[in-house]
Amino acid sequence: MPPPGLWRAGLWLSRAMSRCVLEPRPPGKRWLVAGLGNPGLPGTRHSVGMAVLGQLARRLGVAESWARDRRCAADLALASLGDAQLVLLRPRRLMNANGRSVARAAELFGLTAEEVYLVHDELDKPLGKLALKLGGSARGHNGVRSCISCLNSNAMPRLRVGIGRPTHPDAVQTHVLGCFSPCEQELLPPLLERATDLLLDHIRERSQRPLSGT
Repeated sequence: MPPPGLWRAGLWLSRAMSRCVLEPRPPGKRWLVAGLGNPGLPGTRHSVGMAVLGQLARRLGVAESWARDRRCAADLALASLGDAQLVLLRPRRLMNANGRSVARAAELFGLTAEEVYLVHDELDKPLGKLALKLGGSARGHNGVRSCISCLNSNAMPRLRVGIGRPTHPDAVQTHVLGCFSPCEQELLPPLLERATDLLLDHIRERSQRPLSGT
């Protein structure tokens, strides 16, 4: 049996999710932000999207509110951003199946693909570089490919977090699944801060206008 505090948090989240699904909402005022990665491997380059979600939860004051939701096989936290509501999601499925968790949560909260943000690692950008991409192909990223397949859309905004590409092609898998080096770890705190800033600024701006997918 889970500790009383964790059980209460799960019960609260379940009730909150039920209210969110049933209550009417203005269009474009609720957003799902999913940090892609592999559960149980938080320190790896491939799970840097989950690290950004952790920083985002701290910034929004909900770092202690994560609760497991079995319906979408993910940890969820709800946060407010002005008049908007953010649903933060960390899948409990492996990267290649992250899309199943993301799509199920989008269904539960009544969200379209345009209202779903994906945060993930990007091999073709050096560590420390960020880019917000509005839709498009998966560019070889299995987690994004899974989301496109399960949501039946490629319209999701994506925050791409650079992790750098190794020189030798045969080293890509080891690089992606490996942990950040001590030197790289020194760059992570300011990177996570900037990633959070970029996400929040973009969501705030979109929350002020009708949803258009851009």
